[in-house]
Amino acid sequence: MKSSTALKSWYALYTTPRSEKKVAERFEQAGVDFYLPLTKQLKRWSDRKKWVIEPLFKSYIFVKIDPSNYFNVLNIHGVVRFITFSGKAVPIPEREIETIKMLLAEFSDTIEVAENLKPGTPIEIMAGPMMGIKGEMVEYRGEKRASIRIEYINQSVLVNIPAAFISPLTHEKPLPVES
Repeated sequence: MKSSTALKSWYALYTTPRSEKKVAERFEQAGVDFYLPLTKQLKRWSDRKKWVIEPLFKSYIFVKIDPSNYFNVLNIHGVVRFITFSGKAVPIPEREIETIKMLLAEFSDTIEVAENLKPGTPIEIMAGPMMGIKGEMVEYRGEKRASIRIEYINQSVLVNIPAAFISPLTHEKPLPVES
């Protein structure tokens, strides 16, 4: 499935539940360029706690292919479908994939952000490796966090950022807050 890199674009795929890692193995064997964002989480059972590596987005994996490999990728066991809009798979900009990679690499520690920003307030990251990325403030389990929304797959990544890195976007209206 190797082809010219110039025509390749990133696409999001929906997988069968809890099979993201198996699909990644199959992509590796088939020579498909893919990205499966993984995160380390502490899981608790009644008798123990354990750190486990899990996909950041449940049942999603990203592939970088040219349009001629569209159906070859769909035929890999565990792949359900491309994420589509109006019936067509939509390419994801390279910057969105790089943003996810930066989030996972740079912001794993919990740092509280500005208290004066209300949930739904549009923000922009003004410093650090994610400078220029726009998102919104959300409230999650009592902690203030900046949410970087990945519009192409209707998923959000929550990231803790130092207050000095965030500035409210005054020219945009606050986003509605889900309750």
